[in-house]
Amino acid sequence: MTVLLISSSPNLEGSNSRALAQNLADSLAGNAPIVMRDLGANPPPHLDQATIGAFYTPEADRTAEQTQKLALSDELIDEVFAADAIVIAAPMHNFGIASSLKAWIDQVARIGRTFEPTGQGPKGLVADRPVYVVTTRGGVYGPGTPFNHLDHLEPYLRRALNFIGLENISFIYAEGTAKGDDGIKAAQAEIAQVAQAA
Repeated sequence: MTVLLISSSPNLEGSNSRALAQNLADSLAGNAPIVMRDLGANPPPHLDQATIGAFYTPEADRTAEQTQKLALSDELIDEVFAADAIVIAAPMHNFGIASSLKAWIDQVARIGRTFEPTGQGPKGLVADRPVYVVTTRGGVYGPGTPFNHLDHLEPYLRRALNFIGLENISFIYAEGTAKGDDGIKAAQAEIAQVAQAA
């Protein structure tokens, strides 16, 4: 079993999302390898016109420059395909995901590699596998809470992952981290349960 661990917090030290997601990845992997993709330390570039053009150019027609433009996208996509399980550390930033995680999605959601158009709409090309999203929030925005309507992180991330074929997605919430460590403890307990059941 190979676990892909994606961290998106720009906080490289003392990040709750990093620590919780690492705990989960370690528990899931056991002695198996963990592939670490640290988007906080090394954020993928935002898409530019040349990269988008390369996405839509058939492989046989690509220039050397276009092939180079796609090198990181290919690497990120290969990591997804090679993983048996994916753990994403996704702190909430301004009610959504960190910009580095959005850039990762833009590099991975790629026509002909992770999705293809059909007469019935786009079809994801990534075989489904478990995805665990560990999300930390300073406030309380989870399902059933008064401010859940402000949570744009979960619905967007769920839809973006569904788009490429990933449907088996679980969210683990560490809520209210600005007010104390109760949310962290609750997330730790849920991680222990998830790891035991996996």
